[in-house]
Amino acid sequence: MSGQEIERKFLVHKSVDWKAMAKSSSRIRQGYFDAVNTVRIRIRDDRGYLTIKGPSRDGGLSRYEFEREITLREAEELMQLCEPGIIEKRRYLIDFGGHTFEVDEFHGDNEGLVMAEVELSDESESFDRPAFLGQEVTGDRRFYNSHMRCNPFSLWRGTLPEEYR
Repeated sequence: MSGQEIERKFLVHKSVDWKAMAKSSSRIRQGYFDAVNTVRIRIRDDRGYLTIKGPSRDGGLSRYEFEREITLREAEELMQLCEPGIIEKRRYLIDFGGHTFEVDEFHGDNEGLVMAEVELSDESESFDRPAFLGQEVTGDRRFYNSHMRCNPFSLWRGTLPEEYR
């Protein structure tokens, strides 16, 4: 996949049983290379991916993204070259109102953080909001995976309302 990525990010209300809505889930480990653009290696279950993301535009709403599947062995070898701070999470896919929401439940140093993303076809596209969507954090760098590898949620979780910790 390559092209313009347009997505919005939200914190998830912990009081809503969003896991019951999931059609599937997968375990994700991802590492990053120190670069001007975001260069990521991801292992999702038993598949590997190389992703390069350009700078964010429009307050973090859109940016160029290049992604290619690589072998699991290649991903594991490249993961060894990544900077410290591997991101670990479980991703749940939830279909709602004609869109698929990706809900990430973070582990390790980011334990306790749950975020949802929805990809859009254009920046003005409307979508139905499921009850689990909370505060929008699109464009807030604290919630970029590449930022959380160096500044994990465990260090700043107290800055969020209790319902999101």
